Amino acid sequence: MKDSGSVDEARSGDRGTVQAAVEVLAGSSKKGRLASLLPFLGPAFIASVAYVDPGNFATNIQGGAQYGYLLLWVIFGSNLMAMLIQTLSAKLGIATGQNLAELCRTSFPRPVVISMWVLMEVVAMATDLAEFLGAALGFNLLFGIPLWAAGLLTAVVTFLILGLERYGFRPIEAVITILIGIVAVSYVIETGMDRPELGQVLYHSIVPQFQGPESILLAAGILGATVMPHAIFLHSALMQNRIVVREPALLRRLFRFEVIDIGVAMGLASLINAAMLIMAASTFHTQGMTQVGSIEEAHRTLEPLLGQASSGIFAMSLLVAGLSSSSVGTMAGQVIMQGFLHRHIQPWLRRLVTMLPSLLVIAAGLDPTRTLVLSQVMLSFGLPFAIIPLIMFTRRGDLMGVLVNRRSTTLLAGLIAALIVALNIYLLVQTFAGG
Repeated sequence: MKDSGSVDEARSGDRGTVQAAVEVLAGSSKKGRLASLLPFLGPAFIASVAYVDPGNFATNIQGGAQYGYLLLWVIFGSNLMAMLIQTLSAKLGIATGQNLAELCRTSFPRPVVISMWVLMEVVAMATDLAEFLGAALGFNLLFGIPLWAAGLLTAVVTFLILGLERYGFRPIEAVITILIGIVAVSYVIETGMDRPELGQVLYHSIVPQFQGPESILLAAGILGATVMPHAIFLHSALMQNRIVVREPALLRRLFRFEVIDIGVAMGLASLINAAMLIMAASTFHTQGMTQVGSIEEAHRTLEPLLGQASSGIFAMSLLVAGLSSSSVGTMAGQVIMQGFLHRHIQPWLRRLVTMLPSLLVIAAGLDPTRTLVLSQVMLSFGLPFAIIPLIMFTRRGDLMGVLVNRRSTTLLAGLIAALIVALNIYLLVQTFAGG
């Protein structure tokens, strides 16, 4: 993730965190249980931003407005699947000291590597497109800033956030975690304003149900868009040099701590997504407004229903989600470019290459919601080229050592991958068929 010229400086800034983690792994730390966990928290929070990006806003609002609480179980079920995939990604970085893009480069024929790199660059740009549009919409809805100016402002803020990388991994982890926290608090407030039917929320969170073929299609959209290819590549990179241990016992302990990190971060992301759907269900669906399908329409409709504060909180959560996810999307673009090409590229140039298409689309004045949908379709193309190599590598004992997948883990991950890929293909067909 970091350039060689900044690695020493970054590691120096993170020395206290790394030392504390090593002491915990070695059993020499005298800290309490919670304090012992803190050095290991952070990477999963960065990766989990992909699950609360502006694309999720549109999907969850549409699901709640059309079907009320009906599809809550899809959010929680898909999040459990995503937890396993992100766990494999983190495990790959811990066990091999390499990220997924680097392993693809060294394991596959060069024509395959070049093809994967081009596809993943497009995926990274599509990712940034959704995130930049979301942040720009947030600025626009909150402050009335024109979209093109809001896009430029998003780029500036993203550069500032990513500039924290020079000080090590801890500052950027802290900033991203704070931003996610703001989104979470926003939806706690929104949920309080909505006053949802808690009995219905609990029931539909655990009981699978559908209401006709349209609800099945929307459920497929929620599930099929859950695992994002850029998050898979990024998580392995976040773990590859964060805390380096080689002894089998320490590797196992480090991995167990990262599983906790993933559980906490992804659990929070799941609750935020559920809160989005609950807000739409208890506000729009109960009023008979089942066709609220765009972010702008949701913002505009909230004010007369719940008051000006609710629409402002909604816009703030969208802005913060867009800023955090645009930063993380650009980080993923850096990982993909550096990993597949294995060449030193100036950080500002890597970031600019990933951001530029987003800025051009915003400047062209294209419809934001439609562009968000098309960007999610583009992400579907790249998913098999991330998730299939991930499973291939993590099942190899020569690469993974003591952290190699159990057969049951590989089988379960394969079934989940097949389901997610099939649903993405189905959504692509429906999209291009006009269904």
